[in-house]
Amino acid sequence: MFRWLSKKTAPLSGAPAVRRQKTYSAQSGYVYQYFYAGHRPTSSPRGTEYVFNVSSDRKTSSQVSVFVSDEAMLSWQQESGRTLSATERYATAKMALFQAFDERETPEAARAAVHVSPAAVRAILASLNID
Repeated sequence: MFRWLSKKTAPLSGAPAVRRQKTYSAQSGYVYQYFYAGHRPTSSPRGTEYVFNVSSDRKTSSQVSVFVSDEAMLSWQQESGRTLSATERYATAKMALFQAFDERETPEAARAAVHVSPAAVRAILASLNID
């Protein structure tokens, strides 16, 4: 009964043993501190959710999710003829987070989830010289 109340999400995995807080100075003028909290599979759409803990004021922080669908990755992989490594997938998510910091006008807006499109995957990987 009430199964919808107990909808469980998979636990995060892949976080480093020692979390290093890093800083990113966004084109929006804000400076963000963040660390990688881990990732987990998603089912709708199928893919991976990368979770970052983000602060813009060094007092409060929130989790920001970057969703990279399997479809977005598959599109690039079919074009290039190879599979992306776990490190390359993480780099795509991290660069998408930076792009959101750059494009979103306020820290409040930057807290919204980031959804990475196939076109964004191609652009990010090209900017990283990954082919």
